[in-house]
Amino acid sequence: MSLRDRVQTDITTAMRGGDSLRRDVLRMASNAAYNVEKRNQRPLSEDEYLAVLTREVKTRRESVDAYTKGGRDDLAAKEQAEIDILSEYLPQALTEAEIDALVDEGIAATSATSARDLGKVMGWLSPRTRGRADGKALSGKVASALARADLAGHDVVGHDGAGHDEAGH
Repeated sequence: MSLRDRVQTDITTAMRGGDSLRRDVLRMASNAAYNVEKRNQRPLSEDEYLAVLTREVKTRRESVDAYTKGGRDDLAAKEQAEIDILSEYLPQALTEAEIDALVDEGIAATSATSARDLGKVMGWLSPRTRGRADGKALSGKVASALARADLAGHDVVGHDGAGHDEAGH
């Protein structure tokens, strides 16, 4: 059963069961996918449909942050409940250890050596983590790993000031 069919079936089930929150969240997600289809003038593939659901979750996460900062815990809780419903349709999230391993693999595969190579590494990682890891957090991990690699490539001046760079300065 495709993701689209699963969402449609669950909308019907939620309607029959009187679960208005689930019904409304799934309808919003289905409508978002429909709007993308209309804009593209073609049906969405399974990956594209998943990308729409991922974008819906991301939007709600941003709303949770904004509501929490604004002291609106009631609205933040509602958005979190919507995230929980949509998350049932997303692939299993990667663990921190899996993300760290993929970051290291991505850096090695792209021969990245400095922060300037962030885009190259993210381009390699994106298809492997789509829908399973937060892009912002992933980018932060890649940036810090590249910064560590960049620092390790330079001779750091010690407290006695006796360090030298490659030019002997």
